[in-house]
Amino acid sequence: MKLKIAVLPGDGIGPEVISEAVKVLKAIALAFEHTFTFQYGLVGAAAIDATKSALPEATINLCKKADAVLFGAIGDTAYDIDPNAKIRPEQGLLGIRKALGLHTNIRPVIAYDDLLNKSSLKVKQIKDTNILIYRELTGGIYFGERKLSKDGNTASDLCEYHRFEIERIAHAAFKAAQSRKRKLMLVDKANVLETSRLWRRVVQELAKQYPNVKLDYMFIDNAAVELIMNPRQFDVILTENMFGDILSEEASVIVGSIGLLASASRGDKHAMFEPIHGAFSKAKNKGIANPIASILSAAMLLDHFDLADEAALVREAVDKSLKLHITTPDLNTKYDNISTSKVGDFIEDFINNPEETNLNFTNIHLGQSTII
Repeated sequence: MKLKIAVLPGDGIGPEVISEAVKVLKAIALAFEHTFTFQYGLVGAAAIDATKSALPEATINLCKKADAVLFGAIGDTAYDIDPNAKIRPEQGLLGIRKALGLHTNIRPVIAYDDLLNKSSLKVKQIKDTNILIYRELTGGIYFGERKLSKDGNTASDLCEYHRFEIERIAHAAFKAAQSRKRKLMLVDKANVLETSRLWRRVVQELAKQYPNVKLDYMFIDNAAVELIMNPRQFDVILTENMFGDILSEEASVIVGSIGLLASASRGDKHAMFEPIHGAFSKAKNKGIANPIASILSAAMLLDHFDLADEAALVREAVDKSLKLHITTPDLNTKYDNISTSKVGDFIEDFINNPEETNLNFTNIHLGQSTII
């Protein structure tokens, strides 16, 4: 297969983790005789510095011409502390989602057996957790009209949803539930918000088309509690933009590190794959950023093109790296010299030589270039 992949490294640790994802995709291309070409674009603070825009037109055009987009991270502390900044890095991410029509965000949450003790939660609570969060991505409060009074003392953000926005992601979530445990949980705030009541009405109507899926409901505040207290009760979660953002970040507590959570953002024509973590500028260029979420996002890219064996091999390599403690410091207490690039090196080598795992591990642990 031939694929043109647009790569947007972004800010902070984005370039470091994306470099490892590209490394893994190149290994897959070599192992399975595919041709993947990579073209790079600017977004976020890096784009602002170079072009005065968080999302240059050249980047939009690059992404529209590509088969898929691989995204790093976005954000810069210089903008976080300036509430008056007119252009912000995050505008680049919201802009690319809108420009490509990426309305459906899919975020897997899996508690790995080898990392259960890394979570802040009790093992008996989180073991066997396997959740798929479907988050609407181009509507709601993040894209609604923003107002600030002339005196600067009153502000508002409009949360608005249209029926078609709800229908398209709800269909996707129902179909995903059919291929899993046939359970779908709609998370909303229908006791207070009119937008949530619209969500509930529309999803109830669509449920008639999926009689083999059990539909349940939960308010967002209760869902935030239950996700920690009993995450195994959830299978597929369907929710709106802001609620999905909050829940998926919260879910990082279950798996032990936000550096493990990948995502896919899909539209009618385009798709983008990215780790859910932010730029984490304090860790920039220190070699401590966890690349696994980015690598698992690359696996989701392979899934998108029905390259199931290729995606399975990437996940097998990730599982092996976790089992052997070849992980960055956020997860690793056994070895102190496993860097971002060494994690990527191991996973790359596993793909090329899956039967030579122990030799790979020795080379990585000793800090050598791999020799196989």
